[in-house]
Amino acid sequence: MMDEVLRSVFSRIVSRGALTIVTARGTPLTFGDGTGDEVRVRFADTRAELGVVLDPHLYLGELFMDGRFVVEQGTIYDFLEMAMRETTGRARTLPARILERVRYLTRSLVSWNNPLRSRRNVAHHYDLDHRLYRLFLDRDFQYSCAYFDDPDCTLEQAQIAKKRLVSAKLFVERGNRILDIGSGWGGLGLYLKEIVGAKEVLGVTLSTEQLNAARGRARQRAVDDSVKFELKDYRSLTGEFDRIVSVGMFEHVGPRYYATFFNKCRELLRPDGVMVLHTIGHLDGPWHPSPWIDKYIFPGGHLPALSDMVPAIERAGLLVTDVECLRLHYASTLAEWRRRFMERRADALALYDERFCRMWEFYLAACESSFRYSQLGVYQVQCCRRVDALPITRDYIGERYAELRQTELQLAQSRAEAEAVEIPRRRHG
Repeated sequence: MMDEVLRSVFSRIVSRGALTIVTARGTPLTFGDGTGDEVRVRFADTRAELGVVLDPHLYLGELFMDGRFVVEQGTIYDFLEMAMRETTGRARTLPARILERVRYLTRSLVSWNNPLRSRRNVAHHYDLDHRLYRLFLDRDFQYSCAYFDDPDCTLEQAQIAKKRLVSAKLFVERGNRILDIGSGWGGLGLYLKEIVGAKEVLGVTLSTEQLNAARGRARQRAVDDSVKFELKDYRSLTGEFDRIVSVGMFEHVGPRYYATFFNKCRELLRPDGVMVLHTIGHLDGPWHPSPWIDKYIFPGGHLPALSDMVPAIERAGLLVTDVECLRLHYASTLAEWRRRFMERRADALALYDERFCRMWEFYLAACESSFRYSQLGVYQVQCCRRVDALPITRDYIGERYAELRQTELQLAQSRAEAEAVEIPRRRHG
């Protein structure tokens, strides 16, 4: 009976490629047109099969973590790609569709991110051992979507390009004071000071691990007098800023608090100021959080749709002056993260156990396949309080982008020359 259920479900999902599913009873079921390399998976027990049929968005990841859904040939990404590329990631069985509807209707409850829960949720993910992130992130510890302005560029180059693009849209002027909400390990704040030329940068985070690392980097580069990092919730901020930027933080706000977030940003932004928000978002309208991601990776997280954000922005008294959608850039970013993580998986296993490593492998694979096939992208939304705060054409973005690239090259050359002088001095010291 269960073999026929699995055959019915997967025959509607997989029409291309070569997928073999070995059931808990040892029966091999084949799907697809037989092209390409075979992907072979096996269910360890009947309850595992039932879980994937009834609620794949929660149970598939759990079963992979627990070794009850085993990939015998290929990778978990290969399986997810085959399963998602013809379904856009939405459930196909009736029970799963009912669960999706319930989750959509209760999405605000899942992401009820008051200050106490926000702090706890951030600690769950971002206060992991920093050596784990060192395994797969770029040298600047950028943990958000990179910008591949050249398809052949490295992850390091693409992450610099992301900072360059965000900064160009901020239209920073000398003497500006900048607020970075969700400052991570400090890379963007340092870029805004050293490359863009901001007078002061204040970065705020809820992660103690990130805070300590960012402060250490600012001290090491002798800019800690003008680039400061604090452990603060955005709701507790006061003061006035010429520019506000937030990269990869809005996903942790939650629909219930969108009005609170944008009202606070308007309060903090000077009348002639500019704000840039960089966030993952649904391209096909509002949706609910992934139950597996919410349980294991980003508790309280919620990806907005543009139709979620814009009304809250407008009601806060901010003007939407530019919107750009970065499509597939995060898929490329995650592909590189996943490749690096898998190359150094043994190092991750030295830090955590096998179940954790399988969880992390599934997380990276599921996110990459979602950005390729499930209508996810990254929005960069620029806002102002005044309609005349920016030039009236978008030309300034490209011009600033080119100027910042040149500044990066000049600074890199200066540092290389200084290092060339310092090395002989150390040898003879």
